Amino acid sequence: MKKVIISLVAAVIVMFSLTEKASGQFRYGPVIGADLTTLKFKQNLVSVNQTEGFSAGIIGEMMFPGIGFGIDIGMYYQMLGAWVNLGEKLMWQSQALGKERFYIHTLQVPIHLRFKYTRFNGFEEKLAPFAFVGPSFDFTVAHSKIGNTFNFPGGNLCMDFGIGGEIFQRWQVSASYSLGLTYSVSAKILTNYSARNRSWNFRVAYLF
Repeated sequence: MKKVIISLVAAVIVMFSLTEKASGQFRYGPVIGADLTTLKFKQNLVSVNQTEGFSAGIIGEMMFPGIGFGIDIGMYYQMLGAWVNLGEKLMWQSQALGKERFYIHTLQVPIHLRFKYTRFNGFEEKLAPFAFVGPSFDFTVAHSKIGNTFNFPGGNLCMDFGIGGEIFQRWQVSASYSLGLTYSVSAKILTNYSARNRSWNFRVAYLF
């Protein structure tokens, strides 16, 4: 797992350096955010409540002049998970488990196709709307134990859909929905009882 993360970090650094040499406009900067996350289980055995999380890291944007399209790629820490009411089932209640907080700490690498509308006769220097879509790769770096009754894989794949606005050509405010495509947690004693991440993400970035 460490080798995968190191390789991915190296790949992101290489991509940043290559985009700086391309014909488009490349910028990067810090990003922070707040998240509302939950876990979507395949079977509705117990109730699940969404919870708050946060994220922080760095994001890069490469826009190609004249067409409005570009890409963004980033790397940041994100805390995912949910409250899962395991005590509603006797098999977990007998293990002294009740309402448990599932923490999943990930290193997230999004790669998005981005469109920014900048034909406002100069107003885009104050405000320019944008939209993005694309995958994000989440690598699990830590998680809660939950009585040693659940498995947490090394990572998962998500698809992100988002909109936002660029303010004064520096600040970017965005909201997005992240749809887990692969499973991020599964029970050890049940077959096919697993869950995927679901999250609403609200982020602010400053691009140099």
